[in-house]
Order: sequence, then C-alpha cells, then structure tokens
Amino acid sequence: MSQKVLLNSKEVNITLHRLACQLIENHDDFSETVLIGIQPRGKFLADRLAQMLKEDYKIKNIQIGHLDITFFRDDFRRGDKPLEANTTEIDFIVEGKNVVFIDDVLYTGRSIRSALTAIQSFGRPNNIELLTLIDRRFSRHLPIQPNYKGRQVDAIDNQKVKVNWIENGGEDAVYLIDK
Repeated sequence: MSQKVLLNSKEVNITLHRLACQLIENHDDFSETVLIGIQPRGKFLADRLAQMLKEDYKIKNIQIGHLDITFFRDDFRRGDKPLEANTTEIDFIVEGKNVVFIDDVLYTGRSIRSALTAIQSFGRPNNIELLTLIDRRFSRHLPIQPNYKGRQVDAIDNQKVKVNWIENGGEDAVYLIDK
C-alpha cells in the first residue's frame, strides 16, 4: 500500500484560510448563516473553520452544529457489523437560514444526500450550500457538486483519500492511498 501527500500542514492551513474568506464573501456577518459539520469527519473541518472565522477574521455570529447522518444513509443496513451513531449537536433552528454543510471529502454524494434528508428535522432552510476540503470529482453517484472546495482530486476507485487532523490524527495532512 503506497501513499502520496496531497496537502501538507502548511497547504491545509492556506486552503482553510481561502475557504474561510470565500464564506465571508458570500455570507458577510453570518447573521443568516449556520455551519453544519457532517459527522463524523466533517466535524473537525467545521470546528476548525468556525474557530478561524471567530479568531482570525473576527466574525462574532457563528452558529455551528454537527449532524449525524448514520440512520439516514441508504446503506446503513447493508454491513455485517452494527453501525455506531455519532451525536447530533444542533441547538438552533435552521428555518429560513442559509445552511453550509461541511464535510472533509466529497466522494459519491451519498452522505450529502443523507444530510439533506436529516436536516429537515430542524426546519426548512432558505438555502443549502456545500463546502468540502477534497472533491473527488470522478466518483459521483448522485448529481451533487460543492459550492466551495479546497482541492479537486482525480482519484480512481481503488484509491482512498484520507484526511488527518491534529485533533484526531496528530497532524494536518491529506493523503492519497493506493489500496
């Protein structure tokens, strides 16, 4: 199994700042916008972006939540082992708000489809956008495209994109791994 570095720590940081600036351009003071990290791995990216927006760009009105999509997936009963659900932490109403879904890798689009279904439990958003760190553009099963993307990767099906965060992997880095 071989791996190639797609983004090192410095490149991840630069990419996050670019994504934060794009969000500011489109959402100004975030008074009508909420950020939703898709569990489990989008949580790290969402938390990092929210922290960056607050500390580096002095945005005060950031509302951030984490959405568990486990039981909204179309494949949750197909595996042999029972799935472990994550927690949903959304302490605000999304009714009439602009929602930005945040996930680390956009692959088939199935997670995003599940998130679109799951978010309806919290109200009807005015608009939904998607921010992803890595867009695997040739692997889509559903017609879903990100509004904001850190990097586009042309990976084939026998390759895996792995995103590590300091919070859970000891480093900020993105790897392309040949299985």
